[in-house]
Amino acid sequence: MSRRCQLTGKKANNAMAVSHSHRRTKRLQQANLQSKRVWWAGGNRWVKLKMSTKAIKTLDQKGIEVMAKEAGINLNHY
Repeated sequence: MSRRCQLTGKKANNAMAVSHSHRRTKRLQQANLQSKRVWWAGGNRWVKLKMSTKAIKTLDQKGIEVMAKEAGINLNHY
């Protein structure tokens, strides 16, 4: 599985590491991904998802079914 949030689609960002002498080299800024079990009331079971911390905060406001519908994922497969 790739390093991508399953609900928001967040992934790594290309960036530059800048040294003290201002020499620049390429690096990746990874998304802050967490494995999380979320209770899905509609399916009456736990669903294990890999999601960013921003998605976890949004999940508390919107709910799992709304976010899954926006992302276009079927919760029965997780």
